[in-house]
Amino acid sequence: MTFYRIFSTCLLALLACSSMALAQVPQKSIDRVNQMPDLPRPLKIIDFTALAKDFDRKIYDFNAKGKYWPMIWIDSSKRNFPQNVAGIYTAVGDVRQGLNNHKGIFHEALTTMGAVLGASLVGIDKSAQQYNYVAMLKNYFNKETGWNIMMNNTCPEVALLGGGYGRDWWYDVYPNVLFYSIYSLYPDETDFEAIARSIAEKFHAADSVLQGNYNYSFFNYATLTPTKNQICIQPDAAAGQAWVLYMAYKKFGDKRYLQGAINAIKALLALNENMTYELLMPYGAYVAAMLNAEEGQQFDFHKILDWSFAGDAQCREGWGVLTGNWNGFDISGMVGSTVHNGGYGFLMNTYDLALPLLPMVRYDASYAAAVGKWMLNAANVARLFYPQYMPANHQTLSNAMAISKGVIAYEGIIKKSLYKESEHLAAPVAQGDGPLWVQDKNPKASQLSVYGSGHVGIFGGTIQPTNVPGILQLDLLAADFFHREAYPTHLYTNPYTATKTIIIQNRSKQPVDLYNTLEGKFVARNIRQSFNYKISPQKSAVLVQVPAGATITKAEGKLLANNVVIDFRKN
Repeated sequence: MTFYRIFSTCLLALLACSSMALAQVPQKSIDRVNQMPDLPRPLKIIDFTALAKDFDRKIYDFNAKGKYWPMIWIDSSKRNFPQNVAGIYTAVGDVRQGLNNHKGIFHEALTTMGAVLGASLVGIDKSAQQYNYVAMLKNYFNKETGWNIMMNNTCPEVALLGGGYGRDWWYDVYPNVLFYSIYSLYPDETDFEAIARSIAEKFHAADSVLQGNYNYSFFNYATLTPTKNQICIQPDAAAGQAWVLYMAYKKFGDKRYLQGAINAIKALLALNENMTYELLMPYGAYVAAMLNAEEGQQFDFHKILDWSFAGDAQCREGWGVLTGNWNGFDISGMVGSTVHNGGYGFLMNTYDLALPLLPMVRYDASYAAAVGKWMLNAANVARLFYPQYMPANHQTLSNAMAISKGVIAYEGIIKKSLYKESEHLAAPVAQGDGPLWVQDKNPKASQLSVYGSGHVGIFGGTIQPTNVPGILQLDLLAADFFHREAYPTHLYTNPYTATKTIIIQNRSKQPVDLYNTLEGKFVARNIRQSFNYKISPQKSAVLVQVPAGATITKAEGKLLANNVVIDFRKN
């Protein structure tokens, strides 16, 4: 009788466990990522977290000494809101900027918002420093013009100076993506809710006007008029609109915003050719994955991911993700032009691609291996933008290290330099476009990009090393803004041809069970401090740290632990 009871108990337990187990997730490939090395060389992953904190400390120092420093000033023009706002140089020494140029009104949201977001992702409270830098971002909300969305500048007076004021669609959409990202981290900031609602209303109105046709250069959000000009049409603006509207739906629960997001994704998927322009296209894949997982949609968004990487964009010729080895340097993973002077990758775009791709893997684990491989290559090449990590004979400025103070990188890495005096340099060449923006006026030092360097916290807040070089711990929650309740979730990819053992740390105060979404099962129980986890050769794992002993249930095809989703699959 005792044997029967033991046998029955074990059998019931086995059946219970198997009923909760899910099939392994087949991995989907991205053609461009397949061309990247599994293990880039020379391999060196820098400490992006420390770099982001150092950037914040030095750039926000109003008393910084040195040629071209400080990089920050106070603009007291009080546009849109009756408050001062901090301006930060777009590029080192940019003659259009600073307190003594154009009354200090020319500064870009891509720079200031990127710096605030990056610092916040590595744990810095930007609302509680010398100034409340989070509150200062309100000045980019262009209510004086009637647009009533975030824009890249605070006023139209800077239109002739640059910065994409109301003529280049991605410049109008992306500041709103950055704002909503920051709003997620600072939900109680004064006026942010009203601003977020206004943006959502404007984007919903735009979607209603466009009726699925996003084939325009930009959209006038004041008059609700789509327009074409000399700039490429940018239908991938639909991806940015979709993301903002879905975030607004998650925040406010208004079904109109949900429908607007669905409409925008349908418009994007209706495209028959790659219309990637700058950096919005991958947000379409992220939103589609969320809509599939959370709202029961059935979007096949693979082509959006392929377009984001492919480098065969139709209007923005060659825009995508670079691959290759230039004179012994693996440069794969950079985002930019695959054709300009043999290839030209940009730091900000490379950092920012992680914002949609990493959290996307939470909702669709079939891209875990591809995203993990890209992230390793991107993290490896990112260091080469910085003067201290690029050999001196591969960069265009002889004094870059002294000027950058270790925190400002070159804007880009190119195969053949744009500058006649640097044509002799062998690829890869670290340089920037700053001197070309204001011909014969901007100094050579403006090749160093403050705007791109400020986004370093995106990598700093999502990438941590493990005990095995080349195997990264990638945080899938950090940039999953406005996500519903979730447990710590990380992606690990083994680029080696041998099994590797990594140490998984439990950072919480309570024991956890480890659930692998790729295998659809728990792989470890009751971890109090750390666990040695074996990853098979060239395989990935998405590990969720679930409270030990949590009640496991299924609902609507999802697997839940204590009523919190840990696996979104529909089966």
